[in-house]
Formats: sequence, structure tokens, C-alpha cells
Amino acid sequence: MAGGNNTSAKQELIPKPALSYRQIFNMSFGFLGIQFAFALQNGNASRILRTFGADVEHLSWFWLAAPLVGMIVQPIVGHYSDRTWNRLGRRKPFFLAGAILSSIALCLMPNASLFTAIAPALLVGASMLMIMDACFNLAMEPFRALVADNLPDSQRTTGFSVQTFLIGVGAVAGSAFPFILTKWFGVHNTAAEGVVAENVKWAFYIGAIVFIGAILVTIFGTKEYAPAEYEKYHGKPDDADAHHGLGLIFKDFARMPKTMKQLGLVQFFSWFALFGMWVFTNDAVATHTYGLSIDDKSSDTYRSAGDWVGLLFSVYSGVSAVYALLLPLIAARIGRKLTHAFSLTCGGIGLIAIYFISDPNMLILPMIGIGIAWASILAMPYVILSGSIPAGKMGIYMGIFNFFITIPQLVNGIIGGPIVKYVYNNQPIYALVMSGVFMLCAAVSVIYVYDPGEVKKLK
Repeated sequence: MAGGNNTSAKQELIPKPALSYRQIFNMSFGFLGIQFAFALQNGNASRILRTFGADVEHLSWFWLAAPLVGMIVQPIVGHYSDRTWNRLGRRKPFFLAGAILSSIALCLMPNASLFTAIAPALLVGASMLMIMDACFNLAMEPFRALVADNLPDSQRTTGFSVQTFLIGVGAVAGSAFPFILTKWFGVHNTAAEGVVAENVKWAFYIGAIVFIGAILVTIFGTKEYAPAEYEKYHGKPDDADAHHGLGLIFKDFARMPKTMKQLGLVQFFSWFALFGMWVFTNDAVATHTYGLSIDDKSSDTYRSAGDWVGLLFSVYSGVSAVYALLLPLIAARIGRKLTHAFSLTCGGIGLIAIYFISDPNMLILPMIGIGIAWASILAMPYVILSGSIPAGKMGIYMGIFNFFITIPQLVNGIIGGPIVKYVYNNQPIYALVMSGVFMLCAAVSVIYVYDPGEVKKLK
């Protein structure tokens, strides 16, 4: 490694103090709001774009905006959050800016049809999806670094698990909200052709409020270590790095830890699978389970199928919230890698099982396996990775690690739609089966990852 890491190695570092469960909870609470918004996006973006006239084989291309933006935004945010310190702190200024901008985008996306004087609704909707994801990334990336900043290694599995629990709670609420607004509060889920239903619009408005509120809990309820105190716990970063500016991102990418490279393959398989699920589940369920034509995108039955998919997504998110709390116990017994491999296997089986189910109510069962995988994907790779990152590099490497999330989504986004149209003959259910196979590949590949934390325990 560079000279700064040798300097850090010579320093006698002070162990970070353990945090109370309440402190860990407050530190991660903002993620509830972020995931509430992400769940609304994941469950409804394809539906909104279809309402504005998108063809199913083009959906994955519109979704390319999200990983493209994440690939650019997260390393830059990570780089600057490592070097920021003001009255709000190191990571918290980025939380707040991301929350405000995300909330504005949430309100605008379902109302893209109001801007048809400027551009077609479909183009406006796709642009809002891109802007919304950029703002989500601005708020989200520093949260991963904050957990690693503040927690000793012995509490990191717990920290990321609590974060995943709150992600699950937020996702349950966000995914189910359009369904809840209709069933419990009588908000209409019907609308004229080319107009987004009222239940979806109001879900996005409320999501904007939840987003900001949850972020404020973390901002006011969490302490960050000032630079001098931070160095006592983490060591001093390489002084030479201070002169490289944004070019340092490329330098850090070239010298990424071995563990990160190996986890990259695991992440590729995992996020290729997740992207396929998010993009094609609405139409897969509508056509394969409800028996609708692939061209049916405005009937009441199609909207009901979309509401049911939102509820299904809330089920897997609920399962992930519960399972996240069990991850530290399971990892303590069988190890981090085997825990992640088992969880990914459950997800792969769940995705493939959707093909064999014809009753919409029974689709809840595969969501259990998917929820187990989702909880582990959000926690275990970061737990394994955090122990291998050098001093002062937590933000940038968490941002670079996002490449291994965005690249598989870009690949799936480019080839997924044409595969559905030309290989699967416009049957999106097979995209879910393919996602299941990729999830199983991720389960196998994680076995071969070097985990410095587990090696340290063995010694």
C-alpha cells in the first residue's frame, strides 16, 4: 500500500468505544426514509413509465439511468465526504442535501404528464427517474461509511444488520403504500390513459415527507468524530493523497483491497438478479399469473396486478427486516461467508419458484426466500469489506464498491429488454428465472472470498 497506510500501521490506534443499541438505531434511522423512497421507485417506476407509453422491452433501458448515475455520484460523494468537516459533520451534510432534492423529485415524477408542453411525458418521467436516483445516491452513500466510521469491528455486523432492519421496515411501508391507500383509505387506483393513478401519486408525496423526517432523526441523533478524534481510532490517511483531488478516485480504484475485488463478482451476480426482478416483476406477474396480454398496460386488472406486486415487494422487505436481526447470530455460528451463501441460495430458489406458481396469493411464498437474500445483500458484503479498508478511505471505497452494484445493472439494462423480446418471446417471467440462476451463482462465488475479519478470529 502507499506510504500513508504504513504510517497508520505504526500508530497506536485507540479502540473505538462501543455504542448503545439506541445510538446504532438513531445512526441508521435515515435509511428507513431512503428505502421508503427506493421501494416506491422499485415498485412503481416501471408501472409509471408504462403508463406514459413505454414498451416492456424498453423498460430496462429507462432503468439504466439509475446505475449510471450511481456509478458517477457515489464515488464522488464518498471522496468528498471523507474530506468534509463543518458544523453539521462529515457525512451529515450529504444526507440533508440528498433528502431535500430527493423529496422534490418524488413529487415531480408521477406528475410528468403536467410537463407535456415542454417534452413528452415519457421523456420527462425517465428524466425524473434519473434525477431521483442521483439524489437517493447522494443521501445513501455516506450512510454505509457512517456505520463503519463510528462502530468498532465487533459491532459492525450488528450495525449493518440494524441498518438492514430499518431498510426492511422502510421498504415494507413504501412497497405496500399504494395498495394500503386504496384498500384502507379509498384512494382511487384508476385513472385516465396516460395519467398516473391517485394512489401512486399520494404514495410518492407521503414518501417525500417520510424521507426528510427520517434523515432529520439521524442528523440530530448522531454524533460524528471530529477529524483529530477520527485519526485516533482509524489512523492518519496518506498525506500525499490530499494533493490528488478527484484523480485520487482512479488511484484508489487501482489499489483496491483483494477482498473488494473478490466481492465484486458476488455483487455482479447478485445485483444483475435484483435489477431483473425490479424491472420485470410487474409485467411477469401480470402476464404469467394474471394471464394478461403483454400489450395490456392500462386496464384495471393490470393496475391491480401492479398493486399486488407492490404488496409482494413489501413482503420480501418485511422478511428482510426480521432476518436482518438474525444475521449476527447466524454469522457468529457459521461465519459471514456461509451466512451470505445460504441467504443468496434462498433468494435464487425463490425467484425461480415464481415460474411455477399460478395463484397470485401463493406468490407470497417465494418472497420469503427473496427477503432472506435481500437482507444479506444489504449487510454481509459491507461487513466483510469494512475490515479490509485502509484508514481515511471508508467513504471513497464504499463509493467505489458501488461500481460492483451499478455495472451489473447496466449490463442487464442493456441486454435484458432485447433478451425478453427476442429470446423469451415477450415473456418477462423468464427474466425472473434468469435472475434466480444468477443469484445461485452469487451464492457459489462468495465461498471463495477472502474475509480478513474471519481470518483474524481464527488466529
